[in-house]
Amino acid sequence: MKTYAYAATFEPTEKEGGFTVTFADVPEAITEGDDMADARAMAADALGVILLTYLEMGRALPEPTAGETMIAPEPEIAMKIAVIETFREAGISRSELARRIGKDEKEARRLLDPDVITKLPMLVSALRAMGKRLVIGLEAA
Repeated sequence: MKTYAYAATFEPTEKEGGFTVTFADVPEAITEGDDMADARAMAADALGVILLTYLEMGRALPEPTAGETMIAPEPEIAMKIAVIETFREAGISRSELARRIGKDEKEARRLLDPDVITKLPMLVSALRAMGKRLVIGLEAA
């Protein structure tokens, strides 16, 4: 099961209680927060933005290495990443994806656009059309 979670390193900042967050596997994702909760939220956001940027640039996502603190993008971003990555791995055209999900090519183009928000049912439908199944998990924050 793929989660798009990457090991994060939290280092205290000069500001009392603040943290800088970096990812060894995703060096472009650097952020900070005023406290641990804020740093974790900012890290999830930064990671999601960079992973989508990698896909937009045609780069493969890095393989995550295990670490003490794993951070994943927000669920809606992780789902968008999953659809785009699965589409690339499937080796099909946008027209073929559109046919499989019963939509026109314009809908498929929006579905694969990292900057366009897509509703959960459409993401699930696209993944299913490409032989994948969305699994939702729960873990402690």
